[in-house]
Amino acid sequence: MSETQENKTGKAGVLRRSDIILIAAALIAASIIGLAFKLNSKPGTYAEVRINGEVIADFPLDKAASYLIENDEGGTNLLIIEDGKARVEEASCPDGICVQAGKLSMTGQSAVCLPNRVIVEIVEKSSADAVSVPQ
Repeated sequence: MSETQENKTGKAGVLRRSDIILIAAALIAASIIGLAFKLNSKPGTYAEVRINGEVIADFPLDKAASYLIENDEGGTNLLIIEDGKARVEEASCPDGICVQAGKLSMTGQSAVCLPNRVIVEIVEKSSADAVSVPQ
């Protein structure tokens, strides 16, 4: 083993005290950042739906309903809202990552379907700011 592969103790692969302190500090910093995000998130009021980056609708989370979202190429996503949470139940895309996002209820949470170019994001809006959808 060359001298460059060994640490000061002469043993390769052994963590030094400074390594352990650095790892612990990184874990503590990551925990603090994660906790700050969790504490700052609040329940959303609408599920904002975007296709190709354009907001097409805002669906209230306090009203149970299901919506079929269809893009220009015929791709579809089925959005279910119940118990103050939104989820993509079905999607015509091959990977289904948007379905795996699960139930969304906090501001900033989102389900993204890249093949269908659909994004469902939980936002906090007043009813006056919401984009209405023709019934």
